[in-house]
Parts: sequence; structure tokens; C-alpha cells
Amino acid sequence: MSSAAILSSPLFVPHGAPTFALRPGAAGAALSRVAAALPRPRAVIVVSAHWDTEAPTVGLADRPETIHDYWGFPRELYAIRYPATGCKEAGADVLARLRQAGFAAAGDGGRGLDHGAWIPLRLMFPEADVPVIPLSIQAALGAAHHLAVGAALAPLAARGFLLVASGNLTHNLRDFQAAAAGAAAPPAYVREFPDWIWQRLQAADLPALLDYRRQAPAAVRAHPSDEHLLPLFVALGAAGEGARTERFHAGVDDYVMAMDAFAFHPRAAKD
Repeated sequence: MSSAAILSSPLFVPHGAPTFALRPGAAGAALSRVAAALPRPRAVIVVSAHWDTEAPTVGLADRPETIHDYWGFPRELYAIRYPATGCKEAGADVLARLRQAGFAAAGDGGRGLDHGAWIPLRLMFPEADVPVIPLSIQAALGAAHHLAVGAALAPLAARGFLLVASGNLTHNLRDFQAAAAGAAAPPAYVREFPDWIWQRLQAADLPALLDYRRQAPAAVRAHPSDEHLLPLFVALGAAGEGARTERFHAGVDDYVMAMDAFAFHPRAAKD
């Protein structure tokens, strides 16, 4: 796969539990390898499951702060800073594309980077030398809305933007807490649900993916609320119809966090 193909390919990456920043393991190595193969993007549009607004909102801060939006984790996590820079001009391009597509999009000059954004970016771009444009999700609006948001951003790939959508293929906090307390084994859905998603992506079965809460095995247990899966639909939409999916990592961290990562290669991209 050529570096040009990677740059035009939106990515869905895991951010795991906050401790992923301290123990990146195999998933972190996979993110680092993909980023190392990239030509330098003009900017990264990062869509995190942890920024939820009523309408699509674009971060326009010159130096977005590192947000430690978690509690009860090791002290060293709160000392980490990711010194990213923003880019108002690039952010304005993102905002314009969304508005042209009919979204009532807004800008936010004060928004920083939550752990869903800075943890994977710190692994992918450790020098923090690529401008970062955060983009919110709308958890109340569902998968089809996020597919359309991604489609609105698709033309920006040709202008050097890389879209990084950050979530997890499973996200059940109650099961995470049970695992931390010593639960015996990972529940079966932790691989069954991601494998179903992968199979549907390979088949380009968009109707099934959009209806995943009814069709996928244990979907509601895998995602009691679906904000951690919605970024996947932004990346899928940004790749356009006929995109080919590459799963460049599959695995489980902390017993219940599926850490699968995907690149969506647009139809015009060549290997």
C-alpha cells in the first residue's frame, strides 16, 4: 500500500482505557507503524467519542490544551501533556465543508483535546508536529448522521487532510469495572461483535452496519450507548462509496476493550 493511498484513507483507531497512554502494547505499535508510513498531512481532523455536542463543532484553538477527562487512574496519566497546535485556516476549511453539506456546524476556539483524541495522536505523531482539528460527534443522532458528516469531509483528503476517528469496537464500562475487579474471562461478545463489524465492512454491507444495534450479536452489551462506535461511521463516510476496508490491528486490551483499527481506502486509491 503506497503512502499516498494511506493519506487519502480515513482511519478508525482505538483509544482504549486512559492507561493505553502508559501501556500502548500491540495496538499502540500498530498505530505508530501506520503513522510512520504517512506523508506529512496538512492537518489531522480527529473525531473523538468524548466530545459530544448538539451540532457538528470544529475546534479552532491555536494550542488546544490536553484534557484529562478521567478519574481514578494512575497519577502519571495526569502529568502527560500533548503539545499540539491547531490551525484556524484548516479548521475553517473543515467548517466550510460541513456547512456546504447542510450541517448547522459551529466553531469552538477554546476546545482542547480529550483523551480520545490525544492518546492515539500521541502514539501516531509523538512530536506533535502536525496541526490538529478536533471535530465533535452528536451521540443523539445515530450512525447515518455520522456517515453523512464523514461524506461531507471526503473532498478534504485531496487537500492533504487526514481523518482519524477515535473510539472502540466494544465499550461497556460496567464490564470494564468487573474485569478490573478480577472477572474470570472476557465475555464472548468482546470478539463476536468486532468480528461481525469486520465481516460487514469486508462485504460493504452498509445497511447492516447502520442497523448494527438490531443485527449484530450482543450489540447493546458491546455498546450500551453508541458514542464509541459513531466515529467509525465518520471514517467510513469520508472514504466514499466502494471503499475497501483494511483491518490493520485486531486485539483486546483490559479483557473487554476491543482495539481493532481500520483504514478505509477510497475506490480511487491504488495499492
